[in-house]
Amino acid sequence: MNRKTNRREVFGHIAGLVIAVPAVTTAAYLWQIPQAWGRWAVLLTYSISILLMFAGAWIIFRRIVRRDYKQNGKLTPGPFFPQLLIWGLFFAFPCIYSPIDWAWSQSEISRNIPALGSIGWACVSIGLVAVAGSMTWLGVSASFGQKGKKLERSGPYRLTRNPQLTGGALLVSGYAMLWPSWLALGLLALFAAMAHWMVLGEEEHLRDLYGDEFEQYCRRVPRYLGSAGRSQRIAAHKSVRQKKDAPGPNVTKFVLPRLSLKEV
Repeated sequence: MNRKTNRREVFGHIAGLVIAVPAVTTAAYLWQIPQAWGRWAVLLTYSISILLMFAGAWIIFRRIVRRDYKQNGKLTPGPFFPQLLIWGLFFAFPCIYSPIDWAWSQSEISRNIPALGSIGWACVSIGLVAVAGSMTWLGVSASFGQKGKKLERSGPYRLTRNPQLTGGALLVSGYAMLWPSWLALGLLALFAAMAHWMVLGEEEHLRDLYGDEFEQYCRRVPRYLGSAGRSQRIAAHKSVRQKKDAPGPNVTKFVLPRLSLKEV
């Protein structure tokens, strides 16, 4: 890639960020409106919005971004924008059922239960540190889907293949404790789906880039947390199933001629 193309893509990413910020801010304030109309308006807005978020996230991560990785070997400005936008909308989503300042406040429930509030803020703090630290370790460019110089396996990537999303899960779980409700459980489910769809596309991309080196890394380090053994068994099962489904060798069949009784 020449320097001119690289500069153009950097400007494209920055332009996407500039457009996404006011779009997400506008969505946050619009999602606040149903709270003035009552509980049923909030539930209706929540239900429609979360279904649209699930559908939009699947299309973005499993279709648009995945195709871009396959065709260009990285995340170009076009697909980068909807990915950035869907994550921005995710963090604006709690405005449907929480105040606009939910990110730096807490509910009456978590205030009245000090242990719940303390654990919630601890999860938020650790999650933020994990996300910022792992992004800094990997590098901003690679974190936004650009080609890295090597497969990162050191630092936080020795413990989990996706430390940014693992930290994000801790962050979202903390806010679910600070604003506990049935609606917050939907937010956790939405995060789990979005993160997993995103990871699947990135793993396909890294497998194409690094081949056996990435496969060995997957066998040693878990996708999220825990033991890598389960991930290894799943990968082995998929490999065996693919081999069973693959067409066998083209064997030429020889048919012996039948002898009639007269010829005998």
